[in-house]
Parts: sequence; C-alpha cells; structure tokens
Amino acid sequence: MNAPFTMKGKPVKRDGASALTVFAFFHLNLAFSSIEEERRGEVIARCYWPLLDMAGRVGPIGMEISGYTLEEIAARDPVWIAKARELIAAGRIELIGSGYSQMIGPLVPARVTRENLRLGMAVYQRLLGIRPKVALVNEQAYAGGLVGLYREAGFEALLMDWDNPAANHPEWPAQTQYLPQYAVGPAGEEIALIWSNTTLFQQLQRFAHGDTDLDAWRGFVRGRRGTQQRALCLYASDAEIFDFRPGRFRTEEKLSDVSEWARIESAFQAAIEDGAMLIAPSAVLGLMNEPEAGKRLVLESPACPVPVKKQRKYNLARWAVTGRDNLAINAACERIYQGMTKSAAPDWKELCYLWASDFRTHLTQKRWAAYCARLKGAEAKWAAAPPPPVPSPETPALTERFIDISTPQLKARLDRRRGMAVQSLKFASHARAAMGGLPHGTFNDIALQADWYTGDCVFEAPGEHKLTDLEWCAAHSETLGNGDLIVHARIDTPRGVIEKQMRFCAAAPRLEYGLTVEWGDWGEGVLRLGHFTLLPDAFATDALVFSTNNGGGREIFAPAGERIEHGAPVSFLVSSSHGVGMTEGWAEIGDGRTGLRVEVDRATAPLLGMLCHRPATNHRGEPSLFCQLQLSALELDDTSKPGCYRDGPRRFRFAISAV
Repeated sequence: MNAPFTMKGKPVKRDGASALTVFAFFHLNLAFSSIEEERRGEVIARCYWPLLDMAGRVGPIGMEISGYTLEEIAARDPVWIAKARELIAAGRIELIGSGYSQMIGPLVPARVTRENLRLGMAVYQRLLGIRPKVALVNEQAYAGGLVGLYREAGFEALLMDWDNPAANHPEWPAQTQYLPQYAVGPAGEEIALIWSNTTLFQQLQRFAHGDTDLDAWRGFVRGRRGTQQRALCLYASDAEIFDFRPGRFRTEEKLSDVSEWARIESAFQAAIEDGAMLIAPSAVLGLMNEPEAGKRLVLESPACPVPVKKQRKYNLARWAVTGRDNLAINAACERIYQGMTKSAAPDWKELCYLWASDFRTHLTQKRWAAYCARLKGAEAKWAAAPPPPVPSPETPALTERFIDISTPQLKARLDRRRGMAVQSLKFASHARAAMGGLPHGTFNDIALQADWYTGDCVFEAPGEHKLTDLEWCAAHSETLGNGDLIVHARIDTPRGVIEKQMRFCAAAPRLEYGLTVEWGDWGEGVLRLGHFTLLPDAFATDALVFSTNNGGGREIFAPAGERIEHGAPVSFLVSSSHGVGMTEGWAEIGDGRTGLRVEVDRATAPLLGMLCHRPATNHRGEPSLFCQLQLSALELDDTSKPGCYRDGPRRFRFAISAV
C-alpha cells in the first residue's frame, strides 16, 4: 500500500510546453569539514541569514539541517532560530530532516541510524516546533535497507539524487526524473521519492559564482521543459559556499563585490518570470498521479549497491577507508557502539556526533587533533579492546610447499610458496571445493589471464610496484585442545612484516583469519585483503545471489549475467567505484545449494566489501564465471591525507564459513 501524504501545498497544474514547477533546498552544516569552529559565527551571518532573508521574499524554499547544526546555531545566534521558526510557520521555508548528525547510513549499524533519526527529530521539535516529513539521505548515500528506518522515524518522503541510480537503470524512462516516485526497500517497504539533480544544482553554483551568466542559466532551465507536467530541483547542495569560502579546494572562486545570494535570488525570479512556479519540495508529491509518476523503484543494483551523490569520485569508500585514517576511527566508533549496546545509560548523541561524515573527508589538522582526543575519551569510557592475537607456537617449522589441512568440518590446501594462500577449501556440507585459487589459463579472456588467489594481501601505491604477501613464508602449526588447527605464517615484505594466523575450526565449517601488518610507513595507497575467489565449477552461476546489510535490513542482489567491478578505479586519483558496508559484519554469496559467508570483525577493522563478478568462458570455451569478494582496508581519493588515529601495527580479523 502506498503511504498517505500529509504535506501541504500542491503544484498548480499547467498544460502544454510551459508545464514546469521548480523547487530548491539548501543544505546547512556547521560541521563542514574544512571550516574551523571559530568561523561558525561568520557562516551563520554570511550564509544562513541571507538564506532566511531570501526565503522571506521568494519562498517557499527547502532548508535541510542536522540537529547538531541547529544546536550550534542556537548557542551562537538564537535570533536566527526564532526567525527560522517564524518562516517555517508562515510556509516560506520547508524544513527537511536528516538526523542529529550527517552520518553515512550505509556504513553504520541500523541501530545507530535509528538513534540518529530519533535524536534529530527531537531537536527539530524542540528548537523549530516541527517534525519534518521529508528527509535528505545524508550525503545522498542511499541503500534500500534504509527505507524502513526512515519510515519508522516518521518520514514520508526522501530526497535523493537522480543521476547515479539512473545511470545503472537504463530501463527508466527519461520522464521518471521529473516526477515523484516510490523507493522500495528489500522487504517491499516503500517511501515516496523526490528527485534532486546533480547537473542542475552545479549549474546554479556556476551562475552564483560568476562562471556563467543569467541568460545561460535560464536557457539551461528552459531546456528541461516538456509537454507533460514536470518538477525540477534547481538546487540541492551546500549553503556554505555562497558569499563564503570554506577553504576546501585551492581552486575555489574568489569572492566578488556582487552578492552570490542576490544572484541566486535573481535566478529564482527569472525562472518564475519564465513561467515556472516555485514550490516547496513536498509539494512535488502532488504530482504523484501524473503519468510516469508513482512507480515503485529499486534504486540500488548489483553494480551500484549504494548510489551516492554527484560524480563517481563520491562513493562509499570516501567515508569508509580513505580520509586521514577512516578505517581506524570507524573501528573505534564500532567499539563504542558495541559498548553502548550493553550499557544501561548509552550516550547515543555522542556516538552520532563521532560517526559524522565530516570527520572523514577534508578535516583540518586542528579539528582532526580535537576529534581524535574526543574519540579516545569516548573509547576509554565505552569500548572494550579487541581480543589479542594468539602468539606463534614453538612447534617445528613447516617445510613442505603445500600444507594439507583436515578437520571434521573442512579440508583445505595451503601454498607456502604463496604466503599460505588457499589453493582449495572444501567444507563438509559442500559437494566440492567452493573457494580457492584459479591458475593462469583458466579463462579465455585476456583480462583474466592471471593466477587468482584466496586469502592474500595486495598493496598498491601510486608510482610503485605492487606489493603482495604471495612469497615464501616461515610457518608453524598447532592443534588446540578443542580440535581447532591453527597455522601461523610470517611474510617479509619491503614495507615490513605481515603476520598471518589461520584457524581451521573443528566444530564448525569455518576458517578464521587474523592479520597483523607491521608497517612503519603506510603512506597513500590501496590495501585489499581476503580476495575470496569462487571456484566456478562449484556453483550454478545463473542462480548466484549476493546478500549483505548496508545500514538496514538484509539486501539481496542477483548478479547473474552482469559485469560488476566495485573495486575498479574511477581515475588516477580515485581508486575504487563502489562497495558494500557489511554493517552487521557479514556478506553471503551462493546459489541455493552451495553458499559462503564472509564475516568481518568490525570492532577491529570494519573493512569495506567489494565484489568483482564477470561472466567468462573457460579454456574449453564453455560458459564460466569469475567472482571474487575483496575486503578493502585502504583506498585513495581526494580526501586521502597523512594521518594516524593510533600508532602501531594494524590488525584485521575476518572469516569464511559455509552456509
């Protein structure tokens, strides 16, 4: 059943070529990564007050704001809060919600997003006297599993970027982007959907900054008219970039004598003069009964499981494994979260603050130092330390190249010449080995003409040779009292030692990994682990299903026939394209008969999952498959900077089991 709407105001229907309604909303964020805290009063004066003034003259205009930013404004300028409240009551501003902090939902457990939305609603009610019905997905990082969480919180519609979901859904008609639709979650739940548009808001930014003139901008908007009713989002981004410069990029335009807010207002007036009607964002929902509106859409796809705003450099890795030390601070937040779930008096507001996205991008050195101190304080109060690694035994060194392992639950062969890579792994419940290595010559495709391994580590840095642990290693083994067999390996690399521990369980079909990477200098680069490679003969490839959590309930993807390369680089600067959050610590892949489950200890390191899936032919010319799940510990993008949350070796813990 479609959800009922309680929003007020509907667009006036106009027939013919002039049938166009327009809307805009501005994103207010005093936690903006590159703005020092002492400049926040300046941001309020130069950016937030002009927005209110403009809304009073030409509104309705949307204003999206986090609970944290509202509290910061209230502490500095309570008159602004009173004015915003007045304009909201008068219908000149529509409040759009997002939660207490700007947190990346597909990277945090569902419980944390629930608390973030609950806390945000409480702040909106307390300071502005209203509970918004429309929400902006934070950083427009969308996952289907979030739909139910927003519905639970009381939201009736989401604002989401059109461009990236549409790029992976060529079957959607062009008219779809101009009308409200429904976003459908993995369990069939749905929420109304209003589209923003990257190209359009960047066009308005260019005009406001003086890069283009008003005639060019008007022509761009006029070109979006159609013979059917359309709603167009003119702006859907930061407020802090007008009449103020955050200092994030060296290429930022210099401020001129002409007010950029005045230019924006002139653009809105020009659109109205050209026959468009400016409406509140929620009024777009009045078009739900138009032809091509009201479709139930699944925005995600196997190739793009978490669509994100703007150009492809914005993907999930940006907040997961880049920045100054995102993996380590995310692990700290996970440890705090796990501690709070066991506490009678958790401080969810503090955790939501610490998990905010701005601490993971272009944070200044001063704010980074303050953040690390605050995070360590929260860890000391809430978090338990991960279990220590098991020391290497005093057993005789293994001397054979191939090490055969057997427990009641599995059989495996390891290659000591290749850093204890898994050549084959067969669980007792499976008819044949399902995971392991694929030798050179397995596939006809020249792009796949390599040796493929399972359980290895690969590090790549710009301008350097690839570094792996696929070398001869010193190794020992021991059998524990419960029957588990542990293999310890030490691999020397040019950057330092990698200690690898593999536990083959006796009572469960499970192989556990513990890695300690003792590198003094990480620098900038890409580190991917695990490389769990499916053996294609073990699976019915047309029935393969991949599932995991991206901040909400279980999401299921059917990759059959698709080419999926989450880890493919976008450019020389951006090392990956997509990923999965694995926010409950697992991902599964299987065909209904043979299944594998990869688990990650998020409290040690919440690694980002990356799937590679390519239809292929084998050396006999028969249909085959290359499929591999990688775990990323480090990626490159424009946010990558030298920085370390804590000194010392890096540890990673993950496992593979039968399902």
